Amino acid sequence: MLQLVALVICVTLGMFSMAPVGAVLVLIVIVTVLAWLAARREWRPVSALARLVEGWDEHPDIAALSPDRLGRGTDADLASLAGGLHTFAERIAGYTERERNFTRDASHELRSPLTVIKMSVDMLAEEQSLSGFGERSLQRIRRSAREMEALVEALLILAREKDNGVDDEVFVVNDAVGRELGFARDMLAGRPIEFELEEPARFALEGSPRVFAVLFWQLIRNACQQTERGRVVVTVMPDAVVVSNRTEPLPADAEAGGPARPNADRHGFELAIARRISERFAWPLELQTRASGENVARIRFPQVRVA
Repeated sequence: MLQLVALVICVTLGMFSMAPVGAVLVLIVIVTVLAWLAARREWRPVSALARLVEGWDEHPDIAALSPDRLGRGTDADLASLAGGLHTFAERIAGYTERERNFTRDASHELRSPLTVIKMSVDMLAEEQSLSGFGERSLQRIRRSAREMEALVEALLILAREKDNGVDDEVFVVNDAVGRELGFARDMLAGRPIEFELEEPARFALEGSPRVFAVLFWQLIRNACQQTERGRVVVTVMPDAVVVSNRTEPLPADAEAGGPARPNADRHGFELAIARRISERFAWPLELQTRASGENVARIRFPQVRVA
């Protein structure tokens, strides 16, 4: 404010010829420089605070915003802002620590019993004295354990605040698709569903093969949930993987009151998980229902590599 008053006085002196023009110009320059230095001095703590907050994503320094770290000449409003940011940052750090502890404990506590179930099923499957009912029960247990394992893996991936990329690698998408289709054939043995793999292209990705496997398994499972009997076709395109399914009409006896397919009420849950994973890792998921009744799910990969 004082600088503005001084500038007005200098201009007035020059307009009424109360002082030489050169002296007025010199006074205007001096007042302008002083005003600029004063403004810079006032904004210097704000700029330092902005640079500190900008670097939080990679190197957070919460203690730097502590009230006792601020200088004595700090403006009251700036000190209040820094104190609020310090409290907020401490809360976020607490949330992150609890999330890390939860994902670590949940990963161990949920995967351990699933591993025991899978090992027990494999051991029981080697028994020669199992009846037909026992074999069917083992198959259902194996399928449910596989589905639960994929679900736990998907939820743990989504529960992490940020993927740290520790398991990223370059992998061939066609090979990963083939492995997951092999698991699907084993899990759905006995059901009237056929799997077909079409590979007009072959490409690789740099990322987490585990995340891709979880995402692809959700699409396969959703297609099987929609298909009473028929075909599930997987097509590997130059920059995408397409999963399409077509449902064939049920036999007359099934339409007349045959047993209902289990888990049919979970339609759509797999797509919800797949959509969240695709958004998380920037792999766009496109869903389409064609006029012929064919359901199509397409995962696009913006950055692909030559296999």
